[in-house]
Amino acid sequence: MKENNKVVVLGGGSFGTVLANLAASNGYEVSLWVRDAEQALRINSEGANTNYHPELKLSDKIEASDDLKKVIKDASVVLIATPSSIFENITKRIVPLIDKNAYVISCTKGILSKPFRLLSDVISSQISNDIGVLSGPNLAKEIAESKVAGTVIASHSKELILSVKSILSSDTFKIYSSQDMEGVELAGALKNIYAIVCGMAESMKVGENAIGLILTRSMAEMSRFAVAKGADPITFLGLSGMGDLVATCTSKLSRNYQLGYYLGSGLNLSDSKLKVGQVAEGIRTLEVIKSESDKLGLNMPLVESLYKIINEKSSPSSLIEDLIKNPHEVDVEFTH
Repeated sequence: MKENNKVVVLGGGSFGTVLANLAASNGYEVSLWVRDAEQALRINSEGANTNYHPELKLSDKIEASDDLKKVIKDASVVLIATPSSIFENITKRIVPLIDKNAYVISCTKGILSKPFRLLSDVISSQISNDIGVLSGPNLAKEIAESKVAGTVIASHSKELILSVKSILSSDTFKIYSSQDMEGVELAGALKNIYAIVCGMAESMKVGENAIGLILTRSMAEMSRFAVAKGADPITFLGLSGMGDLVATCTSKLSRNYQLGYYLGSGLNLSDSKLKVGQVAEGIRTLEVIKSESDKLGLNMPLVESLYKIINEKSSPSSLIEDLIKNPHEVDVEFTH
């Protein structure tokens, strides 16, 4: 860990809040940046982020603020956990504020378009600091309840990896390491698409055999895309790949699963989003992956079907029909 022990979490949402509390519980001074001054005031006065985790008593080592300059000052580690829609804007804003030796870690599961960019690419294009990516089966509500969970920190910097482990590890939160930043990041973003698919399938009561089929075909599509983008497909067998896919695609706590469930139940996209109540990154990721897979000429039947349901008003029932009728019948293609 660096000499200065100040940890910053940018984003006071569901995951950002639990990250801040993990770090503070390990004795670090934590600054939590939120966009709303009133929210910051409530967090500091109530010792809880009632918008997301009303049941979680926050450490008194957390100070929330909407003043980005104040929050970033003297930070040694910066964890970015904002929605992907504002990620690039926040990164640009911290460029003149951040210490050149601070570690910067993306904790957001998303991809930007026009051009196609991973969020780590967004950081590295703006900042010369050592960077990392944090991703895994991290349903925030369970972490807040101190249920056992694991995650992966990926970076080319061994010192950054050690720092993140020191900051966030606990008796119930296990951290693994990887050097495949692209693979870990792609897995975290892509699986949100398939969580929507699984939620939709569950609402239609397709059965557990069909869910098993969807999960394995999801993994095939994810790894196929990863190979095309230069990532290591073996990463997708690990916690940030298969682990996150299974957790997110089978849990009612998953926002993307919930969104898919409502869509499959007959609600339109706007009403489904309102029912979920929080940002579900899978819809944004779907648009980006559909565009990029078309450019690359990749076979991604589940992405194709979900895209038609969302954008071309196809019936949710077409999801299973398209999967069964797709001529692609090779099972395992886990190769470089």
